[in-house]
Amino acid sequence: MMDDFFGEGLETNQQKRKRKLEEIFDQSFESERRDFNQSLEQDVTVALIGDVNAGKSSTLNAILGREVATVGARPGETVRIDQVRQHPEDKVIFVDTPGLNDANTQNSEATWTYYQSADVILYFLNAAGTVLSETETKNFRKIYQHNQNVLIVVTKMDATNDVDTIVRHIEEKLPGPKIIPVSAKEGTNIDRLRREVLDILKKFDKDNVFVRQMDPTVRGKIANNWIVGAGTAAGAIGAVPFPGADIIPLTSIQIGLMLKLSNLYERQLSKESAKELLVVTIVGNSGKTAFRQIAKLVPGYGAVIAAGVASTATLALGYGTKYVYENNLELTPEQLMGFVKRFRKKAEESPEETNE
Repeated sequence: MMDDFFGEGLETNQQKRKRKLEEIFDQSFESERRDFNQSLEQDVTVALIGDVNAGKSSTLNAILGREVATVGARPGETVRIDQVRQHPEDKVIFVDTPGLNDANTQNSEATWTYYQSADVILYFLNAAGTVLSETETKNFRKIYQHNQNVLIVVTKMDATNDVDTIVRHIEEKLPGPKIIPVSAKEGTNIDRLRREVLDILKKFDKDNVFVRQMDPTVRGKIANNWIVGAGTAAGAIGAVPFPGADIIPLTSIQIGLMLKLSNLYERQLSKESAKELLVVTIVGNSGKTAFRQIAKLVPGYGAVIAAGVASTATLALGYGTKYVYENNLELTPEQLMGFVKRFRKKAEESPEETNE
């Protein structure tokens, strides 16, 4: 069986490799697509908790790259973004509560009905105000006891010159959750906050639902994170020192990446199209594929070589797919092959640039 990957007779071996890869692809694609489609049927609840005027709405708008929530409410005013969806058919529910300390008691009570079941809670503290009052501390601890999928968002960091001191103060009072100081006005740390939200949702396989809410202007950043992550994972699998052992998990990573990108950019990805693209990436570079397997027979150094080849191939596949989606093109095997070759050449000349 292992001879399929590095036997004698390059042309014959290439045909065997192609047939074997297609068999692996068929099995992996059906499983990956089934799980992926099931994940898209889930609802996502994002709760924004904090006092009125803590910058909740403006921060949410910045995360998504578009306006969803009302900005500038007054204490006691009923601003009900409760269970708001951009479209009735959307799976993502944004719960922008008026605040735990709102003068309207009914509003404050309604806040507590959401946090227990929320997939992500963004707990807002205003850097320009009194950070962590006794009530805020008490309320946070109560929330965190029931739901630890919480990010502390310190807003309006552009209004203070002592962000580090504020963060240390919060860490001492509320150890555990990640603390992210942001400025929606200046865009500071919004990308980081977006990544942290997606990391939490990924635990529940809900990140693919959430990204559909993103404005097209921010999708490229999300795609880059996914592509680099897939390339890193592929490199780790490629480093496994057993010839042929990486083919199945590597194929799953690449299929998963294509499905995620097609969903992000709202493009159709057929099984046959995905198969053509993946096969041409691997089999079209049969020398590289065979070299990766043979290299594993060389202790230590061989694993490094194999990891580099697997990672570069996955990065090329991801960036090639991203490029055609962003430019509204159709990705053909020939176009992808040309992109893979150019990408590999660039990676060999300037490896540090391939992760940008």
